[in-house]
Amino acid sequence: MEPSNNNSVKAILFDLDNTLIDTSGAGKIAIEKVNHFLKSKFDDEDGIIDVSERFKTKLCQESFDPLKMNIDNLRTSHWDEAIQEIKGTGPNRTLASECYHLWKSTRLKCLAIPDPVKSMLAELRKTYKLLLLTNGDTQTQREKIRAVGCQELFDAVIVGGEHAEEKPAASIFLHCCEILGVKPESCVMVGDSVDTDIQGGINAGFKATVWISKTAVTAEAARPHYTVPTVLDVTTILNNMNQEPLCLL
Repeated sequence: MEPSNNNSVKAILFDLDNTLIDTSGAGKIAIEKVNHFLKSKFDDEDGIIDVSERFKTKLCQESFDPLKMNIDNLRTSHWDEAIQEIKGTGPNRTLASECYHLWKSTRLKCLAIPDPVKSMLAELRKTYKLLLLTNGDTQTQREKIRAVGCQELFDAVIVGGEHAEEKPAASIFLHCCEILGVKPESCVMVGDSVDTDIQGGINAGFKATVWISKTAVTAEAARPHYTVPTVLDVTTILNNMNQEPLCLL
């Protein structure tokens, strides 16, 4: 069906991580592989899992200037520091580098856009303009985009780290609208993060936001127009866009 009026949906923006691809699941597999590797390097296996947990904490808390530091060097340092802090050893950049590259390569190999999702995107693109909008540094996100081959599925791909502001800043959402040649009120934002995807869509004045989640939104968080357990439900949402907001849990 074709959008039929000025208020109809003309474009859909999709988040990448944990929306179209299972980044969390791939990360768990990668961590398990590093744990196995580290167990072969230490006589005492105590604390190996804690090393990986410490790395994940550093990963979640990382902040860096890409003009001053390379992401590979930074994340190698995360592993080096985690090993030292948990195992009580001295610096070992070689071991840390092995851990990092094993984690990175394994995670990338495990990432994929499921075939049903690819089919859905292809079908949606017959009617709507599609744009991929992902936060993160250029190198990391572009590597994921190449690994899963999603560039060809969208009319445009925007990486937050390549711009002055990332989600949830309204500026990057409005930039996406300009690229697609559409108005914010004719766009829908789809993503798994209330804080970045949903709040950003609201900030930019989008027609609707769709939260991918199996749980209900907390009272203090931005409230999405729709909540669905899987991105495959977006088609149903579009078909019901003129109805009252619904929640499929």
